[in-house]
Amino acid sequence: MALGDLGADVIKIERPGSGDDSRGWGPPFDERGESAYFLSINRNKWSVAADLDRAGDVQLITSLAADADVVVENFRPGMLEKRGIGASVLLGRHPRLLWATITGFGDESTRIGYDFVVQAEQGWMAITGEPGGPPLKVGVALADVIAGKDAVIAILALLAARARGPMALLDRRVTISLAHSATAALVNVAQNVLVSGDDAGRWGNAHPNLVPYQLFDAADRPLALAVGTDAQWRACSLALGLHELADDPSLATNAGRVARREHVVSHLTSRFRERPAAEWMTVLSAAEVPAGLVRSVREALGSVAASPATGVAPSLPGTVRSPPPRLDEHGTAVRELGWSAFSRARGA
Repeated sequence: MALGDLGADVIKIERPGSGDDSRGWGPPFDERGESAYFLSINRNKWSVAADLDRAGDVQLITSLAADADVVVENFRPGMLEKRGIGASVLLGRHPRLLWATITGFGDESTRIGYDFVVQAEQGWMAITGEPGGPPLKVGVALADVIAGKDAVIAILALLAARARGPMALLDRRVTISLAHSATAALVNVAQNVLVSGDDAGRWGNAHPNLVPYQLFDAADRPLALAVGTDAQWRACSLALGLHELADDPSLATNAGRVARREHVVSHLTSRFRERPAAEWMTVLSAAEVPAGLVRSVREALGSVAASPATGVAPSLPGTVRSPPPRLDEHGTAVRELGWSAFSRARGA
């Protein structure tokens, strides 16, 4: 979808009858019967239904690959190869073709990859939730999203490399795994473990490396405070009227505040409860201290362009050109015209 937002012509190959599994991941469903889940990730694509066990459909895929820039696939090892449309065959046949494989657990694994399992196995759930509480998953399928964005980055790099000149066959293929993308996304948490040798734990809404950097309850609703620098700390403590904390030399650096986490947090907890969150936001904003109210998803959607038909507007500098397709909506056009169906549809 991200590549489509950026202007790519995208043909989505789906199984006949049921199509992409996410078409059934609901409710909610729209008035056409399409699931909200499917609608969220399938704009700017055309749909063609093809049965990989039918020779004619395999030939269709072969012909589409011949004129494509990139093939993106997420089949388990051997599924495409035994039908004669695997990466080695098509890359060898078409010197300009690029190939991206998205897997759950790497090229050699036959395990089915689902975000929830990846979050469990790659350390995410171990660090999500309240201290001493049960492990929790992130509220969205973030391992899927990050792997998808990693794939976009890799594909754009392949396209840039191809533009510089001919590429070896092996250099024209990239594999992204949900597991590796998720582990890499642990970033500073992973590095904490690598440097200290101690395993990471759950911090709830607090931060293992920064203080104060967590949720506080104001008189009426929660407020997120994110003090990232020592200057922000001083500004924050003065804005809150906590002059004794601002003038305490042991708290002047973040390392000192981490060492005295409970002392700092207890003072801020008491102070924030004295006034409504909106008043604290005014005070903190004037002091240029990063803070924000905890908003619902509906509230957050009010700050961006979003549509029930096409989802949240692209975060990349892209455009929404077409809504998510019905199953095999473009099958006839693509079977008759191939990629030229896109130019025909644009009136070119």
